[in-house]
Amino acid sequence: MSEQPMEVYVDDETKLTLHGLQQYYVKLKDTEKNRKLFELLDVLEFNQVVIFVKSVQRCVALAQLLVEQNFPAIAIHRAMTQEDRLSRYQQFKDFHKRILVATNLFGRGMDIERVNIVFNYDMPEDSDTYLHRVARAGRFGTKGLAITFVSDE
Repeated sequence: MSEQPMEVYVDDETKLTLHGLQQYYVKLKDTEKNRKLFELLDVLEFNQVVIFVKSVQRCVALAQLLVEQNFPAIAIHRAMTQEDRLSRYQQFKDFHKRILVATNLFGRGMDIERVNIVFNYDMPEDSDTYLHRVARAGRFGTKGLAITFVSDE
């Protein structure tokens, strides 16, 4: 966690409002993230979930771990070919997979109607990235949930 937290000032409160989106954070150790994620995925009712991570390596590893735990997960990251990314995006959009693990590549401009939960498995580097990530949930006038994992590491 940063020694110097950032304070964000918004000149117009309506710019910061994401209507229909509930936002929560969970303070935990980095080593506890997987267990907490599995717990939440087991108890929360969701259509589709996007889980944001900070690196390609974490994206691949977490998606693989989720599949090993019998969660219907798929990964999208910048190290893939454009063709592979588009194929995986289409699988997710067509509801063949319900959980997408992604890097910031997926944070902007991708609107999928069924996504109602977003996890920030890793904290985004700035407030703008945070807003774009969590805005993936609760689009199209539906209710959404954003959960951010906060760790000291």
